[in-house]
Amino acid sequence: MTRGKRIYVLDTNVLMHDPTSLFRFEEHDVFIPMTVLEELDAAKKGQSEVSRNARQVSRFINELIENDKNRKIEQGLDLRLPQGLQLDRSAKVGRLHFQTRTAADSANGKKRTLPDNLILAAVVALREEHSTIPVVLVTKDINLRIKASIAGIQAEDYENDRALDDFSLLYAGHNELPADFWDQHADLRSWSERGHTFYEMTMGKSEDWHPHQFLYLPGENEVELRVLSIRNGKATLQIVDDYSSGSHTVWGIQARNREQNFALNALMDPDVDFVSLLGTAGTGKTLLALAAGLAQVLDQQRYREIIMTRATVSVGEDIGFLPGTEEEKMTPWMGALTDNLEVLTSPQEGGAWGRAATNDLLASRIKIRAMNFMRGRTFLNRYVIVDEAQNLTPKQIKTLITRAGPGTKIVCLGNVEQIDTPYLTETTSGLTYAVDRFKNWEHSAHLTLRRGERSRLADIASEVL
Repeated sequence: MTRGKRIYVLDTNVLMHDPTSLFRFEEHDVFIPMTVLEELDAAKKGQSEVSRNARQVSRFINELIENDKNRKIEQGLDLRLPQGLQLDRSAKVGRLHFQTRTAADSANGKKRTLPDNLILAAVVALREEHSTIPVVLVTKDINLRIKASIAGIQAEDYENDRALDDFSLLYAGHNELPADFWDQHADLRSWSERGHTFYEMTMGKSEDWHPHQFLYLPGENEVELRVLSIRNGKATLQIVDDYSSGSHTVWGIQARNREQNFALNALMDPDVDFVSLLGTAGTGKTLLALAAGLAQVLDQQRYREIIMTRATVSVGEDIGFLPGTEEEKMTPWMGALTDNLEVLTSPQEGGAWGRAATNDLLASRIKIRAMNFMRGRTFLNRYVIVDEAQNLTPKQIKTLITRAGPGTKIVCLGNVEQIDTPYLTETTSGLTYAVDRFKNWEHSAHLTLRRGERSRLADIASEVL
């Protein structure tokens, strides 16, 4: 054993959460108790993602055994990557060990035969066998980590699925410039083209900008800029369009603050294929996304139709099965869509007939789709809105975004403070994952909206409750 080498004991929930976790511990050894194998066997039947992951873990282990037939199980199996699996890791690999002996203290008594206690007993026995090597229990079960701490066992959460260590480090999408910004870039080059003003400047050491990041300089000489591109240490900036005036609106909606103006610039830009809007309740995420979609589908005819979907995770008790077609089943989940459509499509003239005609037109251009049937689909020239994206796992968000065909724009909306899925956190949410992974791509934009515009009651509720 090399200095600093460890033995990681994996709990069942880690393997069912990420089947590739077997190969994520670099040069360290991995130990699997017999109880974990039994729980994987019990969970393998079914069509859920957990069941599929359990079956995948069994396939990985079987392949490792088949590839290392000449070595005895007691000596450990080399954790070489299975065929077809590509992971970014070092050349050094550890070994996979199994529990081959029953722990002595787990012979009698119901409490001693509980799965968690059997795993703890296996860790204790392993630690006694390898007294010079640190043994760490890896589990996503908080209660098991508490039990391990009480028993004097080192326990950790599985952190490989985290996009960030701290949510406060998440990319915000906009940044305030220093007061002496123009003095720092006296050598900049400026020009005008098609009614827009552009600047080219050399980035300073402290200016860690990303493509389509928004910059603003408050004060008397207020200016709002967008980073168009970054090449060879030079950044090209563009003065953003002003959607805050009544003469320049998007489907009758004008920006009420700086962040909303930035969001509309990103949503209306045909060069931006992926937009993520993150913010608390009432910041206008859905309204802005829907207004931009209607303007580009009906007015500019840039996209053929709007497709709206969301994760069907309820806040409270489930109301049971819903009757009707796919669209009818999704209607109760799309209250945000109907509420915002009332704001966007209330005709001033025409009365009841005008409203009916408007609703018929919108029904032909706005489609509601369930996420359950996204596998295998391809969206061509569509404007896709993914609402409540904070409840999606990284795997689900990947499934959705990879549905995009030529000419499609995907808009993800969410609030990480309202995660309803019990096994997701701010740092493991698919929305956080997508924001962090896309921030350096030249065809994506992200905005964190902080200022609420719903009502004074909603604003105070977001702060004090």
